Amino acid sequence: MAYGDRRLLRACCAVLVGGLIATGCSDGREDGAKPDGKGGTKGSTSGASTPGGTAPAPTPTPTPTALDFTPDPKRAPKNAADARRLALAVVAGPDAWGPDYVKRTPHLSDPDYWPVLGDGCSWETGTRPATVLHSVTAYSEVPAVDGRGTLRVAATVTVHRTEEDADWEMAGTLEETLRCPNQRLRDGERIEGLISLGNPFGLGGNYTATDSLSERGDYYSDEFRGKQSYGWYQSRIGQVTVATVSKGAPGYSEETTDTTIGTVTAQVQALVTMLERLKDELEVRS
Repeated sequence: MAYGDRRLLRACCAVLVGGLIATGCSDGREDGAKPDGKGGTKGSTSGASTPGGTAPAPTPTPTPTALDFTPDPKRAPKNAADARRLALAVVAGPDAWGPDYVKRTPHLSDPDYWPVLGDGCSWETGTRPATVLHSVTAYSEVPAVDGRGTLRVAATVTVHRTEEDADWEMAGTLEETLRCPNQRLRDGERIEGLISLGNPFGLGGNYTATDSLSERGDYYSDEFRGKQSYGWYQSRIGQVTVATVSKGAPGYSEETTDTTIGTVTAQVQALVTMLERLKDELEVRS
């Protein structure tokens, strides 16, 4: 990814909030790998041990007390053109997900595309609200190979007119899950058993965004038998929300196992990349 492994590590607990997904945070290296890239084993330590043979306790990392971001009001988007430029600069393409990901066709959503969850819990195309300056979704995938299905993912950036408008979007996302735990995505695709959890900064391990939330459920598609994992991660900084979604496929699971490839690390990586890009675009520059 374009940003340091340290930032990815800091963000893991922000996006895998609460107890929704019981997984550990990783900095993108293989288990046991040392920071310099050389192999190691879990539990190995560097430096001298104490006389009793016990390694010295690591120094605890201070807990952040405020978001490491100072916005510059002059750089905040104020019209549709500004918002479009920002959204395209921030949205995560396949490079942000990982080396196996490629662009889907079409890669970017239509400029006027705005999905709405209808009264029947089916997603439909609606009209973009006046509170939104611009929104874009970038579609990527890992093509089917070696007996695994096609893993489809997407990243969305939505630029609102005000921070309050963006806050309402976050609240609305949580409400949708409560209203419709079972949702029809499109013909032949649905998700069931959705649960969600939101965390403002400083709660539930969220130290990377003003607000964060995540959703988890079971994904069903006519393309394959049985259920797969579904995950949606969303964060807000100021008037902008960023989100990533992963729809599972045969041969994949949330975490890597002996027989499946994990999807969580790539999804976290894509979300963190967008958060860091967003901060770089909007923060005060010295």
